[in-house]
Amino acid sequence: MPGGVWIAVGVMALVWLLIQFKTSRPDGDMVRTHPFRRIMFFIMRKRNESIVYFDEKVDARPLLAYLEQARPKFGANITHCVVAAGEIGLAANPRLNRFVIGKRLYQRRGRFLSFSMKRRSLTADGVHREKLATVKLESSQPRTFAEFVREVNGQINVNRSGEKTYADKEFALFNALPRPVFEVAAALLRFLDRNNLLPGFFIEGDPLYTSMFIANLGSLGMNPGFHHLYEYGNCPLFCMVGKINDELQMIDGEVVAVPTLHLRYSYDERIDDGLTGRNGIRAMVRVLQDPARWLGCIDDNGADVQHLWPREDWASDGFRVWD
Repeated sequence: MPGGVWIAVGVMALVWLLIQFKTSRPDGDMVRTHPFRRIMFFIMRKRNESIVYFDEKVDARPLLAYLEQARPKFGANITHCVVAAGEIGLAANPRLNRFVIGKRLYQRRGRFLSFSMKRRSLTADGVHREKLATVKLESSQPRTFAEFVREVNGQINVNRSGEKTYADKEFALFNALPRPVFEVAAALLRFLDRNNLLPGFFIEGDPLYTSMFIANLGSLGMNPGFHHLYEYGNCPLFCMVGKINDELQMIDGEVVAVPTLHLRYSYDERIDDGLTGRNGIRAMVRVLQDPARWLGCIDDNGADVQHLWPREDWASDGFRVWD
């Protein structure tokens, strides 16, 4: 081959080699991990090869009693409570806030929670249509639960207003592409992400680049399913929330129908071991079983200004922050 071709091949090989050594990302910091766990990244290359499912049921009586007071005060509902519990669970267990990309483990910068909601839009002919929309919240700033609810509702109002969101613009761009071009564009996105070349502005607004995704099927009158993890993005945790059902339990020698909230989790076990997953679930359950204490903001005199996180009282009753 001519010398110019060899030079071009050499330059391309050098660029490829340099890309392989790039470890910095705009959304995370690489974590050095035990060789055994690092091997998992090569054996189980995708999230759905590494998925573990957890099932949890919560006595919903304290939650329902709490919402009777919180809903008229500041508009809280079950979705708000579960998302807030997810924020506390991530904060109390920072090792849950990790992701695997390009066969490397990263600690995420900031805590992010995404959740889905129905979105009604009005078409040009005056017909209302239901669409699925997603909200992504950055959850690192200290705030009370009432402030958290107002922030969530503000995001929901934007989505329901018909205003074009980042996701709408992204979907419109890709849907405008012919199928062969779309395939090439999707492959390019995967390559850029896998090699830490995806721009930060693309990651920032995308709801699948998140610490946890929460879907409340209970709002549709459904029980929770076991959800897959998306290969797109870098979300390692998915929580599905079902409707509250009465379940029979033996309490003090009597069979009682107890309102029960059913949660199902999908977990990428490559980010950390099952103990970390258990601690995160226990933290969320702890909040949902005693929301008056951990969420608060129902004090009639308005004195409740306790932030969701940090919490000085979290270490009581044998709980601690697992880092």
